[in-house]
Amino acid sequence: MRTAVMLFTRDLRVHDNPALAAACAADLVVPLYVDDPGRATSPARRRFLAESLADLRGALRGLGADLLVRRGDTVAEVMRVCEAHGAAGVSCADDFGRFESGLRERLRQACDAAGVLLLRTAGVTAVPPGAVLPSGGGDHYKVFTPYWRAWSRTRRRPVEPAPERIPTPDGVNGDDPFAVLDVPPEANARFPGGEGAAADRLDAWAPRAEDYTERSDDLAADATSRLSPYLAFGCLSPRALAADGRLPDAFVRQLCWRDFHYQVLAAFPGLADTAYRGDEDWAEDPGALDAWRRGETGIDIVDAGMRQLLAEGWMPGRARLICAAHLTKTLGLDWRRGEAWFAEHLVDYDEANNAGNWQWTAGTGNDTKPYRRFSHERQAARFDPDGAYRRRWLS
Repeated sequence: MRTAVMLFTRDLRVHDNPALAAACAADLVVPLYVDDPGRATSPARRRFLAESLADLRGALRGLGADLLVRRGDTVAEVMRVCEAHGAAGVSCADDFGRFESGLRERLRQACDAAGVLLLRTAGVTAVPPGAVLPSGGGDHYKVFTPYWRAWSRTRRRPVEPAPERIPTPDGVNGDDPFAVLDVPPEANARFPGGEGAAADRLDAWAPRAEDYTERSDDLAADATSRLSPYLAFGCLSPRALAADGRLPDAFVRQLCWRDFHYQVLAAFPGLADTAYRGDEDWAEDPGALDAWRRGETGIDIVDAGMRQLLAEGWMPGRARLICAAHLTKTLGLDWRRGEAWFAEHLVDYDEANNAGNWQWTAGTGNDTKPYRRFSHERQAARFDPDGAYRRRWLS
């Protein structure tokens, strides 16, 4: 009997999960998630993660399996589980970024040394990095529009159905994610985690998605999908979401932007702390930085966004742009400070997109105009004309 370990990472779902489908080609499957201290997180993300893992465990148990949840070094825990169950293979979704790149190489080395087959699949993006390459050469697109055209024409893998059943070895007794993760009591619960909550959110928003283009930047309307945390943790499949006929092209284009940043990150792993192109001589002003972090700059539209971030661990894309532009273009402070603050507080933190968008705003990244400036007054007049968003977060 061949046994495979299914290592869940940022693909916490049973529907359209290529790594899970690959693992199910074995006779027996051991589902595993490792809470690695090397992977930075926040109280809000820990609660969302624990809820997502609890939801995943419930789905797996409904399919005849269970979920092991371990805390420690991912490679050590994976190899320990492989040895305990005589696993001949490990299946996981390919991922990118500083932590993931190092993990991928260490896991490969450990599996090679143990004679265990390591299979990495797609699943974190709709179109994997490397699947779309510039016709003129190079390992990634540096400008979005030609990438969007190529991405739109790319033939994509089929959407995988959920397994009908997942047979597991005897003795696989799952773990309570909340007990293993030790979720802080103060953790923000603004977004319920899990594939079930993601499906509910999508079904509730899809009928209203046709006016996405007109309303997505309306700050007071709060009309964005709020699906980003579910994409960040893989509770939703980006591939399946891109194929969802209920969603408009403008939303699918945003999924393409997400993939665009991933293919940049895959080629340029230092995206979160190294300028993609010419950096600037940033100012140092600890007082101004602290005021920005607290939402006390005196600029209402900026302060509203930053206070929403502190209260909810989330803010709409337009507010993120306004706040990032204020830090980098008005205050002249280093974009890395803002990237790190967002990384600390966002429930939907995603290295590729957080860093990619910060660098775009700062003028150091892809497809950007370094000398672009944003007027606070114009942004407020256009996207919060009645001041409702500002009153909501400043009153």
